[in-house]
Amino acid sequence: MTSTEPVQTVVPGPRRVVSVDLGRTVPDLVADYRYSTAMVVGYRGAVPVGAVDIELTDDPADASRALASLYAQQIPDRAADAVDVPDERLPSISVVVSTVVARPDDLAVLLAAFSRLDYPDVEFIVVDNRVTLPADDALPGIVSGHDSVRIVRESRPGVSAGRNAGIEAARGEVVAFTDDDVRVDENWLRVIGQRFARADGIDALTGLILPAELETPAQIWFEGYYGGFAGERTFVPVVLEAAKDVPAPVRGSKIAVSDPTGAEIKRLPVYGVGAYGAGANMAFRRAALLRVRGFDSALGTGTPALGGEDLATIVSILWTGGRLAFEPQAVVHHRHRQTLPELERQLHGYGLGFTAMLTSLVLDDPRHLIGLGWQVPSAAGRFAKRAVGRVLHRGAVAEQTDENQAAQDPANLSGGYPRSLVSTELRGFPGGPGAYLRSRRTWLRIGRENVAEART
Repeated sequence: MTSTEPVQTVVPGPRRVVSVDLGRTVPDLVADYRYSTAMVVGYRGAVPVGAVDIELTDDPADASRALASLYAQQIPDRAADAVDVPDERLPSISVVVSTVVARPDDLAVLLAAFSRLDYPDVEFIVVDNRVTLPADDALPGIVSGHDSVRIVRESRPGVSAGRNAGIEAARGEVVAFTDDDVRVDENWLRVIGQRFARADGIDALTGLILPAELETPAQIWFEGYYGGFAGERTFVPVVLEAAKDVPAPVRGSKIAVSDPTGAEIKRLPVYGVGAYGAGANMAFRRAALLRVRGFDSALGTGTPALGGEDLATIVSILWTGGRLAFEPQAVVHHRHRQTLPELERQLHGYGLGFTAMLTSLVLDDPRHLIGLGWQVPSAAGRFAKRAVGRVLHRGAVAEQTDENQAAQDPANLSGGYPRSLVSTELRGFPGGPGAYLRSRRTWLRIGRENVAEART
């Protein structure tokens, strides 16, 4: 008999996030009063090679068996010139963080992590992107004691405006970006610098984004269904560039992905490169950023468009013949949104920001209309397949009335997927073009006002 009762979502409990050295014996991982599951990230030396979600019991042997496949993982092959670079050959780096100081504690943690980074030539720029400053401003106290950190003021709203102000102030050959809700690994900068020093001449780099915590259902759902940032997490370094056998007018619309040996392993539409990174962990040659005019100020958090600014810049670099490296050794840890309403707003922003980004690209270069016409049908099919998969997976979990039974299947450790999240990203799509046009008009007005002020 088919039940007409409403489907109840299985709410996952807190999950430990554990890093293990795969060169040592398996640690004793057992359940405690708070955690009955764990996300285990495996490292060989400083190199992350894989991650797995496991159920914890009172017997550490159960965790040991569940981690057998992770302990079998080896360091992926690297390119022939992937060797340590002497300090004198490393590029200078400017690290830019645009903030509205909404998370002062997280920002303080990030700056403390910056102080532990080992890199010979680096500066840190915190862009204060608040429109107005409060009387009890916390930012000077947060920055106090961090002598290598400069504050740059940008009162025009939006993360793109903040990042562009950082680019303008930057002195480094490479400009790296992260966010104020992120913690960076100690090797983060050195990995970035060594990758840009390689002979293959990349223009941009993205890195691995891992969760800083998985304490709430919203954080677990986001991690489980969006791979951290809307892409399936991979631990293999790759290089992305325009496929050379595509007709010239749309050459940048199809991207070839190559492994460290140079062999092509897949192709994807340029508009889908978000699977290989996000603004929380990205770096660019400053010259490449200037070539594509930085970030579109009408896109991103703090504007009506809500997002899409990081992807638009990466797409523009690939579209104009640049090369992007995904480097999983460049690791940051992101604190995902903690509540369901926050996650819903984030996913709505993903959907709206994506179509706003497409609108921005088309207005900047109408040839994107040809690229979109060629790529959208297959991209829409992949998106629909992913959405249907989430719905079916959610239903399969929800039909299990015993929540403990659902947790036995590692594929179901995220519990069910709430109805509100299945379609919230999709519902944002139609609003993107209009939101971008409103934002663009605002920035054109701001530009005219700035020109008028400069003339007086």
